[in-house]
Amino acid sequence: MALRPLHDRVLVKRLEEGEQKRGGIIIPDTAKEKPQQAEVKAVGSGKLLDSGERTPPEVKAGDRILFGKYSGSEIKIDGEEYLILKEDEILGVLES
Repeated sequence: MALRPLHDRVLVKRLEEGEQKRGGIIIPDTAKEKPQQAEVKAVGSGKLLDSGERTPPEVKAGDRILFGKYSGSEIKIDGEEYLILKEDEILGVLES
């Protein structure tokens, strides 16, 4: 199943972080914080302005982004977890 976000929304998949160890103790998955980095999977058509024009999105599929800890709405598609964010909730694009 494919999902195309509407307007200025972005569909992302969180990037998994490596296993964390603190002082030789392995932190279980239930105690770990969710990563705040993600890969953009799909992008809407852009924000609709009052004038009726659309501003094109600044991110594109394949970009790696940073977002706020409590941003977006979590969804499941075909057993995979994704997040839908408004473009305004994206803090930055990671460039290599």
